[in-house]
Amino acid sequence: MKVPSAVRVDVLEGARIALFSLRANRMRTVLTTLGIGIGVATLLAIVGIIQGLNTSFHKQLSTFGANTLYVSKWPWIVKGDWWMYRGRKNFTLDQVQRLRNLAPFLTAISPSVQRVADVAHGSEQMSTVRIQGVTHEYLNISGYEVTGGRFLTEADDEVTRPVAVIGADVADALFPGMSPVGRTIRIDNRSFQVVGTLSRKGKIVNESLDLVVFIPFKTFFSSFGKGRSFEIAMAVADASQVRRAEDQLVGIIRRIRSTPPDQPDDFNINKPDAMAQTYEQLTGALYGVAVGVGLITLLVGGIGIMNIMLVSVRERTREIGVRRALGARKRTIVFQFLMEAASVSGVGGLLGTVVGLGTAKVVSLITPLAADVQLTTVFGGVGFAALVGLLFGIWPAARAANLDPVEALRYE
Repeated sequence: MKVPSAVRVDVLEGARIALFSLRANRMRTVLTTLGIGIGVATLLAIVGIIQGLNTSFHKQLSTFGANTLYVSKWPWIVKGDWWMYRGRKNFTLDQVQRLRNLAPFLTAISPSVQRVADVAHGSEQMSTVRIQGVTHEYLNISGYEVTGGRFLTEADDEVTRPVAVIGADVADALFPGMSPVGRTIRIDNRSFQVVGTLSRKGKIVNESLDLVVFIPFKTFFSSFGKGRSFEIAMAVADASQVRRAEDQLVGIIRRIRSTPPDQPDDFNINKPDAMAQTYEQLTGALYGVAVGVGLITLLVGGIGIMNIMLVSVRERTREIGVRRALGARKRTIVFQFLMEAASVSGVGGLLGTVVGLGTAKVVSLITPLAADVQLTTVFGGVGFAALVGLLFGIWPAARAANLDPVEALRYE
């Protein structure tokens, strides 16, 4: 669509006069720009940190595997009255075997029990290491990879061998500069032979997944006592089959646990997605508060722009009167003041974007918090800042355009 030449001239002339006016009042322009800049910087810094946390959390959750399910008598995240779960019975190994027989769609299934203990080798010692009892199939569920030696075998579990497969953090701390395979570690003063090491998986919710020692499931019970509650980890062939498998598992598990038809489930099927949903609910509220703070700051900045523009109109009343007397259209006056307001807020938004991104980056470097600002957020911040300037510049611009030329020329 072709823009009429008169409009084009008005816009260009308005922009030229607006820039000249802003340059002539540098201090006022800078102070007004700071108001918008601080608002945009605050908004982008907070949004950047939240978006970074979201990206980091979902990346960490992906280490669980999208095709995995975990059945236990308690949910991972308790909602409502905790006492409603108190009477649930522990799972048994016989139920695990029946589940294996009745659910052929599961590609791997393993009971899993854990505790925290001290682990030592020679003079080296580590505290609060996760000791996890599993079977050989757990390797196909957890996503760990063996980097040295082997993983646990079915025979290790059957004869309750005191063997262990250690995570990367444990290997680095207890065996610096040497291979752990074939050496002995002590877990709560019990000796275990290291038969394998695992690849590094990173952290989730600031908890290392590599600070772990896997031992055979039955060895765990014989070493640390029976009667513990455990969960059942399982995997299906493809992530697209998880929902269907979950529906089938409900009926199968109710059957093997002899749950009466008129009673609710006495177990929970936990998925990594549930953690992601809870996390998004928590950060969603924080996100809303952050955006609200940023918008309030921008609103204050916009009011500052309107105030400055009204002062500018008052100071330049005679100038406006002269231009109107010489034939300037109302439209030209409106464009001029809107250009001034939009320029101030646009520059403020740009500076605020740079400061906000820089702040988020610094925070991610010196703290455990991640930062990740999406490109649409940057354009949105700058565009919204310019929009704020336009909106709050409308009234001053209209007031300037509607001045009576004769009265304006008389203004002292």
